[in-house]
Amino acid sequence: MLLGGIRYLLPVIKAAHEQGYYVITADYLPDNIAHKYSDEYVNVSIIDKEAVLKVAQEKRIDGIMSFGVDPGVVSAAYVAEKMGLPFQCSYEAACILQDKSRFRQFLSEHGFNSPKAKGYDNVEEALNDVDFFTWPVIVKPVDSAGSKGVSKVEEKSQLGKAIEFALSESRNRYFIVEEFLDIVGYQSSTDMFSVNGIVDLPLFSDQVFDSLASNPYVPTVEIWPTTMPVEYQSDLINQINRLFALLGCKNGLYNIECRVCSNGKAYLMEVSPRGGGNHIALIQDMAYGINYIENEIRNAVGLPLNLKKAKDIDGYWCTYSLHPNKDQQGTFDSVSFRDDVNKNNVKYVDLALKKGDVVKPFTGANMSLGDVLLHFDSRKELFDAVSEPSKWVNIRID
Repeated sequence: MLLGGIRYLLPVIKAAHEQGYYVITADYLPDNIAHKYSDEYVNVSIIDKEAVLKVAQEKRIDGIMSFGVDPGVVSAAYVAEKMGLPFQCSYEAACILQDKSRFRQFLSEHGFNSPKAKGYDNVEEALNDVDFFTWPVIVKPVDSAGSKGVSKVEEKSQLGKAIEFALSESRNRYFIVEEFLDIVGYQSSTDMFSVNGIVDLPLFSDQVFDSLASNPYVPTVEIWPTTMPVEYQSDLINQINRLFALLGCKNGLYNIECRVCSNGKAYLMEVSPRGGGNHIALIQDMAYGINYIENEIRNAVGLPLNLKKAKDIDGYWCTYSLHPNKDQQGTFDSVSFRDDVNKNNVKYVDLALKKGDVVKPFTGANMSLGDVLLHFDSRKELFDAVSEPSKWVNIRID
């Protein structure tokens, strides 16, 4: 059973079918694209864990995942625990990892590097705490992913506006304010596979943002291999493994965001027991010859893992989120690529819109026009392309 119906599930459904599994997709949006490719669709809210459990029991499922679908992770962990099915972690651990406020508190209590942060469900209380923080700060919903509702606040007078933006993307009307950490180099968002609570393959990425996008804190590019110094990669792997030991984490795929900061410390920013969005696991499978998606399915149904040894990466790989600039409005018409780039560099295209759909501001990862997975022989070629996408991709908006 896959919770959600978004396009990031299509490679998972394909891999499950190749392994001979019957796939049920579930959410409350019957027109979502994944339901067209699954074997069965059930209409249920994926944030209602009791409703999901009831359906899962009726269908007598053998495994459950919320791959790339952040809102369903807690329900998936709950169902797995109630039905005795495999999952990356316990329901309680999933609740800690999926709540940004609880996660920051857990990190702080156990001696991890963590920004000064505080969670709120009351706007006035947060506004009264302006002198508690070192400015600037970042304001986020505690329960969203894909940078939805996230903003950097430079002036104390702008805090209220940022809180309202965060609350607009929060299901439970709870938000977090935390000190802003200056990045050295690039932030990383990557998928890592845990075996018995241990990860040992450092597939960190370089995450790039577009300052011209409607929300400049939404990543638009993920690059492999990373430029992060090896000593920080080793430090982060040790932090991840210690975190997993404390939480009792098990086998499975985790989406991990981290960064190295100007104070010389490496920070775990987010750790979620699911595959990431933007086709991260898919491009890592392509770039390193690993089979994370296949093994996430095997793990979900209790089969032995069959992880391949990573090969040396060939050149440079990246995901690119197709998106409009601030001034682009209208309806979507088409996307086309320069012939040589389409032939030599484009490895996978996944469009989120069809002709005639309304193009919305790029305020979160869910508002992208789609994703392109690209390969280049050199990092310079890659950066030349992603720095000036208009030279190789034509996004037509009427």
